[in-house]
Amino acid sequence: MNFLKIYLLSLCGLLAACSERQPTAAQAATPALARSTAGPAPTNLQGLALATFAGGCFWCTEEVFEELRGVRAVVSGYSGGREANPTYEQVGSGQTGHAESIQVYYDPKEISFATLVDVFLRGAHDPTTRNRQGPDAGAQYRSIAFYRTPQEQQGIAEAIRRVNAAGEYASPIVTEVVPFRQFWPAEDYHQGYFRLHPQEPYVRGVSTPKVEKFRHKFPELLKNPL
Repeated sequence: MNFLKIYLLSLCGLLAACSERQPTAAQAATPALARSTAGPAPTNLQGLALATFAGGCFWCTEEVFEELRGVRAVVSGYSGGREANPTYEQVGSGQTGHAESIQVYYDPKEISFATLVDVFLRGAHDPTTRNRQGPDAGAQYRSIAFYRTPQEQQGIAEAIRRVNAAGEYASPIVTEVVPFRQFWPAEDYHQGYFRLHPQEPYVRGVSTPKVEKFRHKFPELLKNPL
């Protein structure tokens, strides 16, 4: 009976945390056309490269990549779907085909695309769960590694084979490897959400454990070592 009570309390807490991902009335009223078309990208793009990933809640993955040495900025948004400039509500409905994604602006002299892919597969999310990350379920939370060149496509495929062969996960990786088409920045209130709202139940209960796991797995890559 005690075990059942603990389980039910934990489940209730998790459901409450998930509910925090719903926007407030003020946030939901943000017009899509009023959003920035560039997001908080660096103003000087000279020498920087781009990488785009989808790995569940972008509040979590944005923070993971923000903490990497050589990464200049990370923008949360939507990619992999059909609609132009979709809203959070549209993506969440599962009708647009988009996934919550991040666009990474990085200096290839300091960090390689291969390293970004390694962090994505091994530290940023669980690449073995189809259309789900933890408590978040739906195609908008699917795992995708986007490529811009044949070399990036090959590098992603090789990384997936390597991680699978190493037996790092109990199940095979189901990450989609697809060509990059378009990235739409998310509403302003999603940008930097992890750092702006550290005490929110979802951030404390779901995002923070993911980020902490990444930090301890890749301490040598952090801008601010532990």
